[in-house]
Amino acid sequence: MLAGRARNEDAVVLKLPPGRSLVQTVDVLAPIVNDAHAFGRIAAANALSDVYALGGEPWSAMNICCFPSCLLGDDPEEILSGILRGGLEALVEAGAVLAGGHSVQDDELKFGMAVSGLIDPEHIAVNSGLEPGQKLILTKPLGTGVLSTGVKALWDGWEEAEALLCRWCGRLNKEGGRIIASHRLSAATDITGFGLGGHLLEMARASGVCVAVDTEAVPLLPYALEYARLGFIPSGSHANRMYCASATRYAHKVDEAVESLIFDAQTSGGLVLAVAPESVPAVSAELCRAGDLAACIGEVLPAAGEQPSLLLR
Repeated sequence: MLAGRARNEDAVVLKLPPGRSLVQTVDVLAPIVNDAHAFGRIAAANALSDVYALGGEPWSAMNICCFPSCLLGDDPEEILSGILRGGLEALVEAGAVLAGGHSVQDDELKFGMAVSGLIDPEHIAVNSGLEPGQKLILTKPLGTGVLSTGVKALWDGWEEAEALLCRWCGRLNKEGGRIIASHRLSAATDITGFGLGGHLLEMARASGVCVAVDTEAVPLLPYALEYARLGFIPSGSHANRMYCASATRYAHKVDEAVESLIFDAQTSGGLVLAVAPESVPAVSAELCRAGDLAACIGEVLPAAGEQPSLLLR
């Protein structure tokens, strides 16, 4: 940092290595868990994930915080400091520098980050990079949208469900990002608000292919299937399913709750890596050594006719 927070400058100047390009993204969340520190970490992990999904390395970030006046009587300094500590913890783990931020008074508590990262301009994993024959590897289980809805309802098992959200949503996609760069993968995405189905359909359309998902191979969080069958499905998940309906095909009847989870709106979900078949063992081993999942959930096929599509089988 060449100029910035040390002397209360209004902006920050950072030095960049030669031969690297800049990746920029921003994401802001409302709380999905009750613990301030865990929420801060989750929001930071969610924002950092966009850089990892391209194969980039987070370099710096700025906090964005909206804080409601209704919390002024509830020890707001402890809530706010907990959120900021959680975000900083994730940022330090990512190896990036906190370069300041901005806060405003708002009606609803929200927190996020604007993240800048570095990337090799010759090797970027993009939505349009899918090729027939590639296998799809998912690095986190699905179900965070359904679980967070169950937690808000204080349904049976909500404490365990909240602990699962803290564990998985707060986990960085750092290893997946490293693998994208080191194996020079042509395509990847992180799974967030559009759900697994929505993000894969984005990739299918951008690449002009069909993406086939083996629904029984998709890992689900504990409680996710139970909560989905009880109807704890966020409105965003319903919207995802409806939006993708015209381009979704079925090899056989899929359990309705499982299908809902395929389109479940995720917070800080895992990465889907498009991997050549011969590289799957090596990539899977590296992910597992780092503690990530390495679930092979499907493959890339030629488009059926001229229509890119999502095939659930």
